[in-house]
Amino acid sequence: MPTTSTSEAESRSEVGIGIRPSRELPSDIRRVLWARSLRAFGDGYVAILLPLHLSRLGYDAFGVGLISTASLLGSALLTLALGLVAYRIPRRPALLAAGLLMMVTGLGFAGVHVFWPLLVIAFVGTLNPSGGDVSVFLPLEHTVLAHVVADEDRTLAFARYSFVGAFCGALGALSVGVVDWLAPVIAPSTTIAALFALYGALGLLTFLLYRHLSPRVEAGTGAPPAPLGPSRWIVYRLAALFSVDAFGGGLVINALLTIWLSERFGISVATIGAMFFVTSLCSAVSYFAAVPLARRFGLINTMVFTHLPSSLFLILTAFAPNIWIAFGLLILRSLLSQMDVPTRSSYVMAVVRPEERPAAASVTAVPRSLASALAPLVSGWLLTVSPFGWPLVLAGTLKAAYDLTLLRQFSAIKPPEER
Repeated sequence: MPTTSTSEAESRSEVGIGIRPSRELPSDIRRVLWARSLRAFGDGYVAILLPLHLSRLGYDAFGVGLISTASLLGSALLTLALGLVAYRIPRRPALLAAGLLMMVTGLGFAGVHVFWPLLVIAFVGTLNPSGGDVSVFLPLEHTVLAHVVADEDRTLAFARYSFVGAFCGALGALSVGVVDWLAPVIAPSTTIAALFALYGALGLLTFLLYRHLSPRVEAGTGAPPAPLGPSRWIVYRLAALFSVDAFGGGLVINALLTIWLSERFGISVATIGAMFFVTSLCSAVSYFAAVPLARRFGLINTMVFTHLPSSLFLILTAFAPNIWIAFGLLILRSLLSQMDVPTRSSYVMAVVRPEERPAAASVTAVPRSLASALAPLVSGWLLTVSPFGWPLVLAGTLKAAYDLTLLRQFSAIKPPEER
């Protein structure tokens, strides 16, 4: 299995681009983390704002599912296009273009109220109804992180990346309560438009951050970026498994979970935002817990044995008799369900050659995005047919099947630091 050579690690140290826990983060990594934070804040409130916005325009859960599917499908196809030519395109210009696209998306949703134009904007833009990060930014930023850290620090770097995303996403979810808080003095429709405009402004700030990335993000190894070669079958198998997990996750994206919680328990959008704030904070804390677990038990074991019980908690949530039990189960789920995020990203970057990393990041991201794009349409339809939480039951079952298959197929394929 390809590994990072000793000479390569030494050369990284010589040019000062390796991250050690005790050293200050390089400026490029800090910019990636700041950009991730800004986008996560926007994604955190947009995922809850979207169904509220569409319901005020007169569209039902199926309409929300259709918009969500269009958004996720568009992101998947854009990431696929990037994956086909990722080894030819410099990362900095690609990140700058993505920032501008985010700005246009926010302004489009702030000013357009007709369904079909909104569907087009969702398809071509960066709107993220899942509350996580499934955009074209993800593979680009992953390759930047993997190129400037040493093997032993890679999982910690991805944990930091995931932590700032979850924490700022939690703040974004909490901030959506401003729609209710300002309702006595400002019309909700005006506040909603302003929040979508803010999403566009966050895209502009992301663009400005990435204008100052250094040339180091374009080269981290002695070999130039290349399409998938010796590692292709490992990547394809991982991508197929990740798509099953992503389809399950797409069934319970925040936009549709908001609808289910509101209809099932009759709670307000501010209360739902507060719930997502707490669950996101729990997820954020769990990212760093994944680092020592991965060092002790390995990346694959950490991914599987934290994810399995979280799937059970998700299934049980569908049967919760009241909001407090549902909230408790969602908290238990959030404490475990995201530990596989930094470990998964670290594992993919570890088991491919360094020059294959841009292509591997895109190829594993695309099936996830495609699968998660189809799921909201199914989930929206299920919620229109029955108020019971069938999407939660189906999602938990699929995720458990993914965990067991991943353990069986990849437990013997170790990253360099575990050999």
